[in-house]
Amino acid sequence: MSMLPPLDDDALGPEARAVFADIRKTRNTDYVNHFWRVLAHDPPALRRTWNAAKEVMAPGALDPLTKELVYVAVSVTNNCEYCIHTHAAAARAKGMTDAQFRELIAVVALANQTNRIAIGYGIDVDERFREPLA
Repeated sequence: MSMLPPLDDDALGPEARAVFADIRKTRNTDYVNHFWRVLAHDPPALRRTWNAAKEVMAPGALDPLTKELVYVAVSVTNNCEYCIHTHAAAARAKGMTDAQFRELIAVVALANQTNRIAIGYGIDVDERFREPLA
């Protein structure tokens, strides 16, 4: 249950109304989900978060499906039910198959397991892997 109720369009102030208009335009939809409607209680945070999401999730070096798969993976690790469902739906809309979803969850599970082992043992990073990214 939300700590704050989702705001309907009639309850929005001018700043939140402008962000919702941009969400609708950018996503080419009339639907604004509960995440944004709850965040609308804090219009500066709504604007800041929407602008960051719009920038980060835009096409770039990673294709849109890959970005959604990464989002699902992090959401699974963080146990965010809302983000798991919304970004899995977005990934499906971008072409994710059931087989890809199952494989993604297997990779997330393995990474969490091996991360905990490496942390628990305090395993030093091999020098050859310390190369900085170009």
